[in-house]
Amino acid sequence: MIQARDIHKRFGDLEVLKGISLDVGKGDVVALIGPSGSGKSTFLRCLNHLETIDGGHLAIEGETMATTDANGTCRYAPLADVRRICSRTGMVFQHFNLFPHLTVLENIIEAPMTVKRMRRDEIVPKAEALLRKVDLLDKSGSYPSQLSGGQKQRVAIARALAMEPDLMLFDEPTSALDPELTGEVLRAMRQLAEEHMTMLVVTHEMNFARDVSTRVVFMDKGEIVEAGSAAALFSNPQHARTRAFLDHVL
Repeated sequence: MIQARDIHKRFGDLEVLKGISLDVGKGDVVALIGPSGSGKSTFLRCLNHLETIDGGHLAIEGETMATTDANGTCRYAPLADVRRICSRTGMVFQHFNLFPHLTVLENIIEAPMTVKRMRRDEIVPKAEALLRKVDLLDKSGSYPSQLSGGQKQRVAIARALAMEPDLMLFDEPTSALDPELTGEVLRAMRQLAEEHMTMLVVTHEMNFARDVSTRVVFMDKGEIVEAGSAAALFSNPQHARTRAFLDHVL
């Protein structure tokens, strides 16, 4: 589903990603953990073209989005192809990014109607099914300002799923929530994992990473320090930097 090879990303003189390589297979749930500023969110944003890479090779479902030639020049596929490749990917952000002037239902149907040209009568039943899935059907006529943070994030998950993605990216989906609201979002994500949705999750929720992920990747200072099964990485981390991080957060 994702093939990333030697990904580099700079912001001016600051090298944020220093040669990240990662494969994510169909049905995998991969948790990216590590200290703030380690490049996790930047890497996620590179996967759906919210940021462009400066070097390396990036392919989604076998289609090359960007690659670096023998002269060291990174070239992207034509924009139409990049958009088509990225359309298979749904993303849930830290701060929800719901349209405040649209109801919950309208937030969910907007993209399928605008991007995929679906008819309203075609998408509304699917949107209502998704709201039922995240236990928010009774809020379909509400506006984002009338929702709790946890409810907003579950709407954001439903909105991403409305585009029928093959792959879901989550960028710290619970970090803006009060602790009591975190559980309802994680339950929705656990359900997706149980349905074998391919997921790449940047998270500080160690219990989720340990209990739900098929693989955990520890990043620090723009590099992948260690990766492995959740059981192995949490019970017997091999690198001193991983051990120090886990000792601090567990």
